[in-house]
Amino acid sequence: MIRFAASTAALALALAAQPAAAQTDPNVTLADFEAKLEAMQIEDARVQWVNATYITDDTDALAARSGGELTAFAVKLALEAAKLRDAPGVTPETRRKLDVLRTALPIAAPTSPPGAALTLAGLVTKMSSSYGKGKGTLGGKPINGSDIEAAMGTERDPERLKEMWVSWHDNVGAPIRSDYVQAAAIANKGAVELGFADTGAMWRSGYDMPPEQFAALTDKIWKDVEPLYQSLYTYVRWKLNGKYGDAVQAKTGPIRADLLGNMWAQDWSNIYDVVAPAGAGDVGFDVSDLLKAKGYDAIKMVKAGENFYSSLGFAPLPATFWTRSQFTKPADREVICHASAWDIDNQDDLRIKMCIKVDAGDFVTIHHELGHNYYQRAYKQQPFLFKNGANDGFHEAIGDFIALSITPQYLVDIGLLDQAKVPSADKDIGLLLRQALEKVPGLAWTQVVDHWRWGVFSGEIKPDGLQAGWDRIRLQYQGVKPPVARDETRFDPGAKYHIPAQVPYMRYFLARVLQFQFYKAACTQAGWKGPLHRCSYYGNKAVGARLNAMLALGQSKPWPEALEAFTGTREISGKAVVEYFAPLKAWLDAQNRGKPQGF
Repeated sequence: MIRFAASTAALALALAAQPAAAQTDPNVTLADFEAKLEAMQIEDARVQWVNATYITDDTDALAARSGGELTAFAVKLALEAAKLRDAPGVTPETRRKLDVLRTALPIAAPTSPPGAALTLAGLVTKMSSSYGKGKGTLGGKPINGSDIEAAMGTERDPERLKEMWVSWHDNVGAPIRSDYVQAAAIANKGAVELGFADTGAMWRSGYDMPPEQFAALTDKIWKDVEPLYQSLYTYVRWKLNGKYGDAVQAKTGPIRADLLGNMWAQDWSNIYDVVAPAGAGDVGFDVSDLLKAKGYDAIKMVKAGENFYSSLGFAPLPATFWTRSQFTKPADREVICHASAWDIDNQDDLRIKMCIKVDAGDFVTIHHELGHNYYQRAYKQQPFLFKNGANDGFHEAIGDFIALSITPQYLVDIGLLDQAKVPSADKDIGLLLRQALEKVPGLAWTQVVDHWRWGVFSGEIKPDGLQAGWDRIRLQYQGVKPPVARDETRFDPGAKYHIPAQVPYMRYFLARVLQFQFYKAACTQAGWKGPLHRCSYYGNKAVGARLNAMLALGQSKPWPEALEAFTGTREISGKAVVEYFAPLKAWLDAQNRGKPQGF
């Protein structure tokens, strides 16, 4: 996650301090506001950081108050931006900044009734804090969020998996249902006041195109990759049936969501041992085992991530990064373990917040979060309102595109893997299957999260049908079902951090596609001639220079221009994903012949 909404909100604080009417030139008005922003953001960013890394009633109250004030001011500014956008004399740069202001809010509170912004901020803080403190059970004993996520990946007893899944969703999701309904209603009123049909339309308007065009774009991309997901799904269902039998997982119909190695079925890589074929599935090493064998701890893992970016020519992370970040879960307090990257001062106070475990998943996550930090630093010379990704999918894609280069040869280069243990070409199916289990299911999951919220915000999904709507959309895209029946006393969407925290999610769908486009472009620039999935551009400073040129643009140009600067094309497409996994797709289709297809 990237901290960018608070920055936009801080601009609104300046608006309240000096009303727009004080200036007649809209360009000067905006410039005055912008000049006051940098220092004003620091206070709120620090409040939010303390709350996320030290959850108490007091820090909850401070965060709610700060967030409420900023949300109220941000709405005022967004309304002012809508008025100023077409004022006489507005320059193209100012107009783009005004558009950024109007669409950058994750949620907006209406100006009436008084106190709506504080109410909304209080609800979001309450839900986020409840999530951070949430616990499920395993063997009847409480287990916190980060530990239950890890246990879902290693447990193979279907009854214990069911217990964790049900307890987490019941304990974390269900209690916030009424708060979510109230928050969604308030946010919708705020979006309408800004001129949008609803909050979902406001989110879809932040991509340099009308909201309906963006929805059509994401549908088109999904159609590109859906056949790959279906092939992987069919293969995995058959393997799960073979392990657990018909009583647990049938040969036909939906997959039981708790059997896929992840609380949300968004990443299936933890069940590689269950579905890997004999011979072809044995790649000869496990990154988690390699990290532990080489004595890696949380800091050494982050240092390895930094080293990849340094090899491309990026400057080292600042000293304060190492003293101010949260790398592991403190033993003495509650924190939000969900990984996130922070840019406190819009210059060099970069941080990550994680509860790192020494395993392959967190090794990849570290590369992802650092991608945010290097992007943030690359555009630090841009005007304040352009200090963001070309679109939010870009920000999420950078670290993941770097992580795609964590190939066997890269592991050799950094001393984790012996050269003699690099898998031969006949192990490529195993390598690709492992990656596909991690990458491909997330394409379906990301569709679920925001299609459900778009439906809630538009009114298509009613307050008395939230759970049924969630189950229907999960079946439509993921083909999964809960391990037990769910009813409208439940609220399974609330058991995923981004929903109570009001974080738009389509960025992650775009990121999962863009990372492959970026990767293919980098490999082409590096002159790679072998199979695409074995390419590593580690150490290639020419690739790094061209990448930095794209990153440095921030949000100053429409995203197609930024995309073209690095990849040579202006179109986001799923074709690079399909190309990357083409050998696996052919193999999966051969394995699936004669087996039940579809959900």
